[in-house]
Amino acid sequence: MESFSLILAIVVVTALAFDFTNGFHDTANAMATTISTGAMRPKVAVAMSAVLNLVGAFLSVEVANTISKGLVDEAGIRPEVIFAALVGAILWNLLTWLVGLPSSSSHALMGGLIGATIASAGVGAVHGDVLVTKVLIPAIAAPLVAGIAAMLATRLTYSLGSKADSQASKKGYRAGQIASAGLVSLAHGTNDAQKTMGIITLALVAGGTLAPDSDPPMWVILSAGLAIALGTYLGGWRIIRTMGKGLTDLQPQQGFAAQTSAATVILASSHLGFSLSTTHSVSGAVMGAGLGRKGGVVRWSTATRMFVAWGLTLPAAALVGALAEYVTGFGAWGTAVVAVFLVGSSAAIWKLSRREVVDHTNVNDTEDTAEAEPAGVVTAAIAAVTPPPTGGTATTSEDPVPSFPSQATAERTPTTTTTV
Repeated sequence: MESFSLILAIVVVTALAFDFTNGFHDTANAMATTISTGAMRPKVAVAMSAVLNLVGAFLSVEVANTISKGLVDEAGIRPEVIFAALVGAILWNLLTWLVGLPSSSSHALMGGLIGATIASAGVGAVHGDVLVTKVLIPAIAAPLVAGIAAMLATRLTYSLGSKADSQASKKGYRAGQIASAGLVSLAHGTNDAQKTMGIITLALVAGGTLAPDSDPPMWVILSAGLAIALGTYLGGWRIIRTMGKGLTDLQPQQGFAAQTSAATVILASSHLGFSLSTTHSVSGAVMGAGLGRKGGVVRWSTATRMFVAWGLTLPAAALVGALAEYVTGFGAWGTAVVAVFLVGSSAAIWKLSRREVVDHTNVNDTEDTAEAEPAGVVTAAIAAVTPPPTGGTATTSEDPVPSFPSQATAERTPTTTTTV
């Protein structure tokens, strides 16, 4: 019984560690565009996001129930299986964070759980219908829906603001970006924090502490919310840089459109119990916003690396989870070996990250890659069919409303205006 209690405690602590990595890994989803356009200071942005993540964790348990009750057969799960699943998810999160790629923490968790479950109880223990309808289909649909919505919203925003006073527009879009970023943070809490609640609840059911089909206890909801909020506050600056500057150069109008579109998709999926990837939704919205502005360029080399990471997330985490489960099958010493491997690998990744530190002081200091990478076929095609702006004022810049770039980019990107 003591050994069982110890492994259950290890699983809970490891799950909260995953929730922490989920927080700093996915901070970019809510705040990258707001930080990159200068609408909020970096530290203030991540602090606001952390608070709203915590609030969002208490709004629903539908996604948690999808994880704990629907994806795998509870009867075939031991606490060691869940521990192995978390090992695969954490290592994938850390590796993609190291290289600054916004991959899905949600799919890393589900991939690890699927791999460990198959290694322990066979393929039959995974509910394929739930995997397809509530995981795989949303994974494909979410970035497409959010991207199309953001592209249309961006065009509408520029059209409506073409004759507006520039100073009024500046204040309006600044406020709009802050509000929409807060909405994304709240949505992130309702979706991603619940995944850890679900995995801890599944562990408690597997360990006999909770009855099958139980909802997450209050202490699980609170601890998961606090863990993801703390990770969010520390900020995943590497991924914020990629989302804010690496995919496309966003203006405040685009940032507002992207965040609002993504938040709508995420909140709708949380209500329906879909275990949606907020990363996929926000990334799709950012690319859609980039395509929606006339002259905007999406850097498809960065996007392609992101797509590859998305495709590898489930199988890579599943493979690590299955291997970890195989080793834990040797007993207590096998579990100890996996735990040591997890701690050692995490420390090594952190040490590698210190070679090039990215934090709130330099998150917007990127090289000007707009000229290095020409517009791709998709960008050029959409730009060709986009009608020119109408109204009494024409500008030699790409946007009728000034942006809020960082000080460094503002100094090297002058904007001139000609009144007709």
